[in-house]
Amino acid sequence: MSSKTVREPLLHIVKRDEIPAKKAMVLRIVAFLLALIAGGLFMLSIGCNPIEVYQTIIVGCFRSNMAIQATVKIMIPLVIAALGVSLAFKMRFWNIGAEGQIIMGGVFASYFALFHSDWPHWVLVIVMFLAGALGGAIWAYIPTFCKVRFNTNETLFTLMLNYIAYYIICFLRDGPWCDPNSPGFAKIATFDDNATLDKVLGVHSGWIIAIILLVAVFIYMNYTKQGYELAVVGGSSATATYAGMNVKKIMIRTMLISGGICGIGGMIQATGADATLSVGVAGGVGFTAIIIAWMASLDPRIILIISALFAILEKGSRVVESNMGISADSSAVLQGIILFFIMGCEFFFRYKFQGRAKKGSE
Repeated sequence: MSSKTVREPLLHIVKRDEIPAKKAMVLRIVAFLLALIAGGLFMLSIGCNPIEVYQTIIVGCFRSNMAIQATVKIMIPLVIAALGVSLAFKMRFWNIGAEGQIIMGGVFASYFALFHSDWPHWVLVIVMFLAGALGGAIWAYIPTFCKVRFNTNETLFTLMLNYIAYYIICFLRDGPWCDPNSPGFAKIATFDDNATLDKVLGVHSGWIIAIILLVAVFIYMNYTKQGYELAVVGGSSATATYAGMNVKKIMIRTMLISGGICGIGGMIQATGADATLSVGVAGGVGFTAIIIAWMASLDPRIILIISALFAILEKGSRVVESNMGISADSSAVLQGIILFFIMGCEFFFRYKFQGRAKKGSE
């Protein structure tokens, strides 16, 4: 019985050698310009002036103190969630569950905001902070335990937990935590002022927490023994085991921190931005954070910059919708086009297409 020869594909993807920093910067600028051009062509196709649209996006974010504060509010959860997932990604644990971890952090913190709002303010804030971290950590521990114990697929497991967390909020909203004074529709009551974060420079103090977390994660990843172990496990778990590292322990520890940070983001959204718990407490932030962490190459410093750009694009798009009468769908398409080009550029930094080798060549 003859066996058929398997032909090599005409094109296949191979990992690219590291690109010099200057060349990478030039290519990123080119990708950004191409994104603006492609977005401009889309704007022209729907009858809008691209220059006017882009000008409105920038001006809309910085035209007043209120606009700047709104942009910062969008940026805060993006930074925190991206920091959380970057720790997991550093060791090649694909934590797609930041959305659920944010939600559970909000749920745990909201319990104290709803039922213990008479506690002294700073005691309550600290307890809500710890409760938020605990909620996110527990939600991250579940798939991690199954991974180290039964070798389950963490990508699917963490993804499915997002939906369970979402429906937990739905259950609480429609059942035990339903506001009896809400007419016509179910919702969770607005928190007392004592159970909300204080404002600093016009924005809730979550931005201070975000900066502290950014510095802490940067130091942890680059200047601690645990951060070094994290990088070794990410490079090769077999090498880490050979070096005497307890890979399972490192994995659990890292995911507890990762989930805890995301949970803190949920606590900040519930007690700072929203002053209540709703099904939109995460609002897709957990999924956007994955893109930000990937684009930043898991560097906390770059995460801050890219999160700011995402916040500007998000806030500016809302201003374009209201000022220029563009539909929300068109605004979302514009954001998608820009992200497509920038992310495509990042892909080609790492990989390239290679043609089929000629006969006789190595």
